[in-house]
Amino acid sequence: MERSLELANISRNQDFILLGLSVGQGVRDGAFAIFLILYLLILLENTLIVYLICSHSELHKPMYFFLGNLSCLEMCYVSVTLPSLLMGLRSSPRHVPFTACIIQLFLFISLIGTKCTLLASMAYDRYVAICHPLHYPLLMRPQICLGLALSSWLGGLLVSVVKTTCIASLSYCGPNILNHFFCDVSPLFNLSCTHVALTELVDFISAVMIFCGTLLVSLASYSAIGGAVLRMPPAAARCKALSTCTSHLVVMGIFYSVVLFMYSRPSHIQSTDLNKELSVIYTVVTPMCSPIIYCLRNKEVHTVLRKTLHQR
Repeated sequence: MERSLELANISRNQDFILLGLSVGQGVRDGAFAIFLILYLLILLENTLIVYLICSHSELHKPMYFFLGNLSCLEMCYVSVTLPSLLMGLRSSPRHVPFTACIIQLFLFISLIGTKCTLLASMAYDRYVAICHPLHYPLLMRPQICLGLALSSWLGGLLVSVVKTTCIASLSYCGPNILNHFFCDVSPLFNLSCTHVALTELVDFISAVMIFCGTLLVSLASYSAIGGAVLRMPPAAARCKALSTCTSHLVVMGIFYSVVLFMYSRPSHIQSTDLNKELSVIYTVVTPMCSPIIYCLRNKEVHTVLRKTLHQR
């Protein structure tokens, strides 16, 4: 017991060393400029969407309510990971205090869990809109939408508290070198010098609850939508129904496929450059593409955006 406490105290007094992205010294400045532009673009896109949804009554609908929540989440999400990536490109390897690393891990797990639940809520919203249009105003009334959104945020927070507490209680004897550009679950497991079976079990159960649970809800919703669309007689009606779902399916497919691939492998497999490249997809590429796919190609959003620009 004393030995365990001593190891825990040692780990908390140490820094973690983030190796960052594996890019040559000659291209670091170019990569920094590219990722900085992408970061600012993501913030600008999502800020614009939140502003349009809040300021125009035409967009005060359940679908746009969830999109507004998703945009707020994306801004928080990239602000947790991208600054770490940018700092790593300026000075790598980079020392990060134990507490700062655990805080980043807590925020990242919370936001990624919230995103999964929000994507499932959006799939349910489309299911009700297409399969039960007459009951849509009742089933997706403001109180239910607010409850789904709050459940998404609080659910991600709760899962993150449990997972982060377990990971923070592990002992890290050094050298605490993380082959990543931010503090993630799998690299931290690989560094622990204590038995991690219980923590891995907690991580597995929470992953099943969040990733697999929300994925099943989304797949069930879209399976029902697919059946309903096939039964629609006019081709125009089928195209209109599918157009409202295609965007969500594309973003959801990219996000879940990468995340499930990243976190379904055994934790003893060391982090590789492929891990970091895949992490860039769901921490940078997906947040950048989501506003364009979801909103900026949407006719209602286009109309509101043009109206706003003309008022200026």
